[in-house]
Amino acid sequence: MPLDYYDPQQHSPARQRRPANRRDDAWIAALLKRGEIAHIATRWEEQLFQTPTSFWYDADNHTVIFHSNIAGRVRANIERHPGVCLEVSEYGRFLASNDPLEASVQYRSVVVFGTARVLVDPDAQRRALAGLLAKYFPQLELGREIMPISDAALARTSVYAVAIDAWSGKENWAETADQTDAWPALEERWLKFEFTPVD
Repeated sequence: MPLDYYDPQQHSPARQRRPANRRDDAWIAALLKRGEIAHIATRWEEQLFQTPTSFWYDADNHTVIFHSNIAGRVRANIERHPGVCLEVSEYGRFLASNDPLEASVQYRSVVVFGTARVLVDPDAQRRALAGLLAKYFPQLELGREIMPISDAALARTSVYAVAIDAWSGKENWAETADQTDAWPALEERWLKFEFTPVD
């Protein structure tokens, strides 16, 4: 593979090596809508920092919304370097194989490349926070079960919108991992293996 295969100056950062696992824009949007946690990568100069967070995909504006403390590493990083990368994924069973390089996991994932900004307009902030609340707590309403978002509340948080520059979706949900004929086959029970963490 040439050295510039993943060079973002030569190719889209969303470029994928295995077209068979690639998913289209509608699939990507659907996973972003239902995904529970995003992992957002920011940086301060060369120091990378990854943060798990709740999020809302604002399809109307093609942005990803999240929030953090009014002051902290995430905001400091974004104000210095607004370029971010975020990942949302789902996973299923771990897949055993008699080939050590073929052991795998069922997964679906989206990677987003974009530019983050801090929302400063109170109406935009309230809309973003309302979207987050509606995603995770659709049965609860602002002004009914949830206290309205006050100016004092806005003064205590940073609300971000990530404008999506590029995205990619990938899925590998095979029922079994590839096996090798160069070693005795696994027993059937291992092909339905359920992972249990070891203390």
